[in-house]
Amino acid sequence: MSRNFPLAGLLRVRAMAEDTAAAELASARREERIARDRATRTAEMLGSTRPPGEADIAAWQAAVAARVALSSLLTEDLSAVEDAEQHVGRRQAEWTAARVRTRAVDRLRERHEEEVRVTEEHAEQVALDEVAARSAAPTTPGEDA
Repeated sequence: MSRNFPLAGLLRVRAMAEDTAAAELASARREERIARDRATRTAEMLGSTRPPGEADIAAWQAAVAARVALSSLLTEDLSAVEDAEQHVGRRQAEWTAARVRTRAVDRLRERHEEEVRVTEEHAEQVALDEVAARSAAPTTPGEDA
C-alpha cells in the first residue's frame, strides 16, 4: 500500500495487550484445572476410606479423624476451585475486552486498506484512460509524432 495506516502503532499495542490477556487466561484455566483435579482426588480419597473392622478405640478414632481431615481438605479444595473459576471469569472478561479493542482498530485498518486500494485502482484507471485517449487521438498531417 502506498499510504501507511496511521494507527498501526496503536494496533500493535492493542494486539500485544490481547496476547497478554490470552496468556493470562490460559494460565488461569490451567490453575483451575489443577484445583479441580486436586478436589477430585481428595473426594476420591474421602470416598475410599472405610472405618476399621475390628480395631481398638484408638484405631477407630484415628479413622474418624482421618475422615474429618479429608472432609475439611475437600471443603478447602472446593473453595479453591470456586476461586479459580471466578479468576477464569475475570480473565475471560479481560481477554474479551482486549479482543474487542483490538478488533475495532483492526476494522479501521481494513477500511483504510480498502480505501487505499480503491484510490490506487482509480489512479491507475485514470492513467490508462489518458494513455488510451492519447493513442486514439487523430494526428494531423504535418505533425511529427
